[in-house]
Amino acid sequence: MANELLSLFEYYEVEKGIKREVMVEALETALQSALRKKIGPARDLRVAVNPDKGIIRAYSTLVVVDRVENPYDEIDIFTARRINPEINVEDELEVDVTPADLGRIAAQTAKQTMLQRLRQAEKEMIYDEFKDRAGDIVSGTVRRFERGDVWVDLGKFEGIMPQRERVSTEEYNTGDRIRVYVVAVENGARGPEIILSRSHPNFVRRLFESEVSEIADRTVEIRALAREPGFRTKVAVYSEDDKVDPVGACVGLRGARVKNIVNELNKEKVDIIRYSDDLKAFVEDALKPAQIKSMNIDEENKVVRVFVDEEELSKAIGRRGQNVRLTTRLVGWDVQVQKDESAHEAFEKKIAEAAGTIAAAGIEIDQATELVRGGVNSLQMLANDVDEVDIADILEIDVEDAKKISEAARKAEGNDAEEAAQPAEVAE
Repeated sequence: MANELLSLFEYYEVEKGIKREVMVEALETALQSALRKKIGPARDLRVAVNPDKGIIRAYSTLVVVDRVENPYDEIDIFTARRINPEINVEDELEVDVTPADLGRIAAQTAKQTMLQRLRQAEKEMIYDEFKDRAGDIVSGTVRRFERGDVWVDLGKFEGIMPQRERVSTEEYNTGDRIRVYVVAVENGARGPEIILSRSHPNFVRRLFESEVSEIADRTVEIRALAREPGFRTKVAVYSEDDKVDPVGACVGLRGARVKNIVNELNKEKVDIIRYSDDLKAFVEDALKPAQIKSMNIDEENKVVRVFVDEEELSKAIGRRGQNVRLTTRLVGWDVQVQKDESAHEAFEKKIAEAAGTIAAAGIEIDQATELVRGGVNSLQMLANDVDEVDIADILEIDVEDAKKISEAARKAEGNDAEEAAQPAEVAE
């Protein structure tokens, strides 16, 4: 039993990092419970385990009496003086009560209990070692899957990456080596749990800190970060040193630094943006590559309305609204992208003006508007350059009705010409 016990101590000490003193304490407690069933309710039962030799002894502290009435609590004076000649009645004496079959009892009864205590000690050690590592990136190996959760071997310990912390576009296989972000170390009812993540925004933040020395030494600062895991991340960076380009520092020579981060994120798109206290400039950079036409800022409601040309609208909004959604999170304002209607309104105004000129000849305004949209942009053109068939095609009417419109136009055009030819009256 001694050799087996020493082997057990050595295994847990080397492989699991559990101190021998902790294991000895666990075994002594477990054996004390087991021996009570064997030798009865001995008074002040104590078990001593020699950590170096693996020897186990059991002791009970009994009261010395003239005549024994309770053998579990008392020892007679004659027996006591064979152990200690100077003992007296009513003194206490620690007596060796180790049973002959202690080896079998330890092997059969105490081993499982001790292992349970050791597992608890291991969990406590997990908490002590990892409680200050929340927020760090660690490396591990995918060990198994349970209902969508991924268990990761971190060496001495295991961590769990819940399904909510996984990246939906990533696939993991048993044995894969992965880097993960330690979200928290929770000391729950079932013991400590190391919660891991690859979808957390701070995973990207820590990757930048490890790849970009200027961020690590605080020359460059990450002011804001917004992420949709597996798809796109926007990072706003800033430096108080005018000589340092924060975006260039993060991109690296020939894009080497950001490329390493993108590779770790399995090709997730990463936009690096220059942070600015000027909200307009910040939003413009955040919405790139879209070109902004104009912007309206509602400070009271913290709303930014951005106007872009129609061909830029899809770029500004992004796939499934991703670009504008991430920009909203990045700047902390509600960014709303709308199509710029100013050019359209100016065009419609010109159409209305031209249609009004044609309608002055007695032509219905709806027909005049359709004629302008069809390319007939003046009364003179309608009267002199467009025949009745073209008018009929544009308005989808009969040629006879088209003739009436043409005649009205020529008549109005003729009247205008006559008025222009009349000599001006001279005032008396």
